[in-house]
Amino acid sequence: MKHLIRMMVLPVSALVVTVAASSQTPAPVTPMTPDVVDKYEQVLASADFVRRDAMVPMRDGVKLYTTIVMKKGTTNAPILLSRSPYDAHHSTHRVASQRGVDVLEVMDAEFFEDNYIRVYQDIRGLHRSEGQWVLNRPLAGPLNDTKIDESTDAYDTIEWLVKNTPESNGNVGVIGSSYLGFTTLMAEINPHPALKAAVPQSPMVDGWMGDDWFHNGAFRVSGMDYVVSLGTNKAEGGGEFALGASDDYTRYLEAGSIGDYVKMLGVTSYPGVRKFLENPAYTDFWSLQAVDKWLAAQPLKVPTLIEVGQWDQEDSYGGPAVYRALEPKDTNNDKVFLHIGPWRHSGANHYGYELGALTFTGDTAREWRVRFVKPFFDHYLKGGPDPKTPPVLTYATGINEWQTSTRWPADNTRPIYLAANGAATFDKPKAAGHDEYISDPMKPVPFIPRPISMDDATQWKPWLIRDQRFVTDRPDVASWKSAPLDKSLHIMGAPEVELFASTTGTDSDWVVKLIDVYPNDVPEEPSQGAKPGMGGYELPIGIEIFRGRYVDSFAKPRPLKPGKVERYHWLLPNVNHVFLPGHRLMVQVQSSLFPLYDRNPQTYVENIMWAKPGDYKKATQSVWFGGANASSVKLPVVK
Repeated sequence: MKHLIRMMVLPVSALVVTVAASSQTPAPVTPMTPDVVDKYEQVLASADFVRRDAMVPMRDGVKLYTTIVMKKGTTNAPILLSRSPYDAHHSTHRVASQRGVDVLEVMDAEFFEDNYIRVYQDIRGLHRSEGQWVLNRPLAGPLNDTKIDESTDAYDTIEWLVKNTPESNGNVGVIGSSYLGFTTLMAEINPHPALKAAVPQSPMVDGWMGDDWFHNGAFRVSGMDYVVSLGTNKAEGGGEFALGASDDYTRYLEAGSIGDYVKMLGVTSYPGVRKFLENPAYTDFWSLQAVDKWLAAQPLKVPTLIEVGQWDQEDSYGGPAVYRALEPKDTNNDKVFLHIGPWRHSGANHYGYELGALTFTGDTAREWRVRFVKPFFDHYLKGGPDPKTPPVLTYATGINEWQTSTRWPADNTRPIYLAANGAATFDKPKAAGHDEYISDPMKPVPFIPRPISMDDATQWKPWLIRDQRFVTDRPDVASWKSAPLDKSLHIMGAPEVELFASTTGTDSDWVVKLIDVYPNDVPEEPSQGAKPGMGGYELPIGIEIFRGRYVDSFAKPRPLKPGKVERYHWLLPNVNHVFLPGHRLMVQVQSSLFPLYDRNPQTYVENIMWAKPGDYKKATQSVWFGGANASSVKLPVVK
């Protein structure tokens, strides 16, 4: 990602001071005096902050660009570190200003004002750092024989910082979201003694199981753009696909398979692209990179506050997976914490008033940072009072309130069953049967209304709460809806899909959505048309996909037998949501979610990335209910 930094215009008074302070009178300017200077120092004497840049040496001699910002006069202060692939220089030059709260990220304001030393670093091989970048560099071990990884780089960075930052009290915390969540977790493996606390946010943990690259085997198309962009010119630009502004639905459909798409773009030789093309299944290539497995094998040494957004459109899997790995080690229930807010990906670090059509009670993101994150770091890094951090903190959407609990998820499970005539019921249907639809890979179901631009943040960030009425009446989307609720239904956890389905093809994708259907007569409408009305709104509570070929094993795919009923089992994202009286529950099933995920040809091929045009065939999909094949979504209901 390339960021443009606006240059500050030097005031005439400052120019006079600079000239007057010079030890040598400059030569008079002429019309031919070159109008170029080596550098303009944006930080003036009037600035309320100090910024230092350093090239920090790692144990193998590689030096990493590191930028340090603190309030003037800071002493005996903790260090808060973020290790980033997204340009550390930009993170401390966000706005050309003489105020530290302006130049730093929004989430840094409270830390800066309280005299924290804020540090950003480019990970090796990207932007201003030396070395070679490796996508989610594996931990030293079976996949990495260099003995250098993001854990050792974090250790060496902390070692240098505590020795070379005289304003520091010697205590360090790490924080970051997405890829920075991954590097935050890596710092906790064989951690430096000065590392006292960590807040991984929406971390990239297992790119195949459910984070950035695949979800249960279905490939997320935008992964190709990502690795090409970061892998070109040290992520300094030049790696963006030059495709113009048009409908991505049409673009990807016309390209063919993923292999055909990258071949068209001339990037099949890119190492990052080849990693996807050559490894579509969950073999050791991916499973040995799973960060939650690495953490499960380590002793718990660093207090860890894990955050994830309830509608995280990129990394919904990682945070809860890390919580499941670490929580059993937390014998006193006071070192591992899981917090889920009503946000999109990385939304906790921005403004949390709303998401798409939903409006919350104030700035929920800032409230979380001020009430919970800041006291957490204050306690471990500054010796502050026990913040009594809730073991689990979640925001109950539907009623818009923060709730605390001692464990996650809720103990009680209550299935909502699919039944005949499009009904969803809490009573297991006695009559067995099935509903069917025809899935045509040449007319895949769009994941948001067309035209689609995967680069449009207004489309991408809130897509998981998009009103589903735009597809409900499509003939290739099957829906089951409950009667209106007579009382509230509160769920806390990851709803569990148990789907019994068959296909006339030899492979198939299955997408399941759990939806809160609002009454059609919601009285309050938004003013001046700023937001869509909520009357009849079909709000997705969880959407997830499963690639049929992995029904037995994620590592060993197999063809599906036409007409055979198979049991598919997977989880929807973790949520805290209250279905209110008068609302209905809806379950939708479809076989594509395009172009977010690549199309399944519905004909089994060894490597789906290179499916041929003739492999893409229509199939009749049957979803079974009742009897021995009682499809349901098991809800984690609060008693």
